[in-house]
Amino acid sequence: MGLRTPEEYREGLRDGREVWVRGERVDDVTLHPGIGIAIDHGANAFELAFDDVTRDLATCKINGELSSRYFAPLDTLEAVKTRSRLIEEHTRRARGSLNLIKAVGTDAYAALRSTSFAVDRSEGTEYGERVAAFYAECACADKSVVLAQTDVKGDRSLAPHAQPDPDMHVRIVERRSDGIVVDGAKAHTTMTPVADELVVLPTRAMSEADADYAVAFAIPPATEGLRMICGPLPEPGSTFDRPVSTRNVEIETLTVFDRVFVPWDRVFLAGEHQYAATLATTFATYHRFTAVSYKLPMIELLLGCATLIAELNGVGRASHIREKLARIVQYLELLRSCVQTAAASAVTVEGGWYLPNPVYTNVGKLHFAQDFHTIVQYVQDIAGGFAITAPWEADLLSSDTGPWVRKYMQGAAGSDAELRLRLFNLIRDLTASDYGGYNLVVTLHGEGSLQAQLLQTLRDTDLGPALLAVADAMDVELPSVSTQPTSPLPIVR
Repeated sequence: MGLRTPEEYREGLRDGREVWVRGERVDDVTLHPGIGIAIDHGANAFELAFDDVTRDLATCKINGELSSRYFAPLDTLEAVKTRSRLIEEHTRRARGSLNLIKAVGTDAYAALRSTSFAVDRSEGTEYGERVAAFYAECACADKSVVLAQTDVKGDRSLAPHAQPDPDMHVRIVERRSDGIVVDGAKAHTTMTPVADELVVLPTRAMSEADADYAVAFAIPPATEGLRMICGPLPEPGSTFDRPVSTRNVEIETLTVFDRVFVPWDRVFLAGEHQYAATLATTFATYHRFTAVSYKLPMIELLLGCATLIAELNGVGRASHIREKLARIVQYLELLRSCVQTAAASAVTVEGGWYLPNPVYTNVGKLHFAQDFHTIVQYVQDIAGGFAITAPWEADLLSSDTGPWVRKYMQGAAGSDAELRLRLFNLIRDLTASDYGGYNLVVTLHGEGSLQAQLLQTLRDTDLGPALLAVADAMDVELPSVSTQPTSPLPIVR
């Protein structure tokens, strides 16, 4: 089939999928104004392949056919680096707003691929063949593939099997000769109503008692029994007032599985509980690498906003302003260093593909997440109160209020009032709107919590060199201490 156009992507969404917004079912997602913004944003992933500037970066040959580079095998270090550049450029073209409609699904595929090798080798299963067939189907048809991983969890102090309501984690409720039937719900599933395929992965380690919850599979969003309940949606509006959030926003759903049937050829884990943690952790590493790659353009945008508004406000030379700008630069470049090092020192996993270095990936993600609110604070501090109180475009265009707005929105050296007003609105949209609030929360919880990234860094670190340094300094032999990484990744060392 080859590469699809944005129009073909949009047409493929008219399949009767069950999507709900504010208690009402949406008959055609392509006609809903809020979901339509997400569709236009998702179409960006297809536009890249037809743009003269990005075509070479966004496409590659797979089995002799021109395909989206999102499906390119990660079988060399250069392939890992190129994927990072693609994700970064894709986000930059979306005005700093992430677009996971192809990235997260292929992160899931990479994790499924390596884990299936380990399961098949140990358990005699055939998951690897199924995963490969699904991947080939998606690559050939240029599908958008998204992910549902985070279970709703219920009482988080209890294991899946111990929940009073057994559906707090997605589980197998019936095994049939032709497939499985699942119940449960996943939270925070990004872009599911506007994608072609949905991959489901376990969210945590499982015990033998949790075997029915150790399940991974893929289904089309129009599958019977799959219900997608949308969270807050973007609203159409003036790109002057809201330059990013009216054009480049993803959407989230509570995704309900009500006796959903999955044929065996789309089942990638079905009860092998001892591999749930491996699959979840491997995916997290791939996806956090995607995360640190897509976050670079957002920080570039915030740095540009802070730099320009400082000049327009006439404070660009003030020492405390320059210190804040320098800290934003430091934050950006440390993140960029983590991305580049994670790619350059990627490790091989079972099946021969590369996994971005887990330590540098998690260090980068933690660095971004724990300090992002401070960076936003710097931008807001430099901008001043007009970042939330500046007039709107309608005030500027009004014959009654426009002259006053132009007079009093001037800045340093008679700077253009319209430019300054546009910039205040951009800063408001990025940091103090519904979209800005979304960015603040998703930075903390997207791709896992701060604690998850912190502990994963320790699990993935070889402590041997540090202990050897201690032994050398004291001229002693240390007792036997486990120093090797303890993360359940299927790494080939």
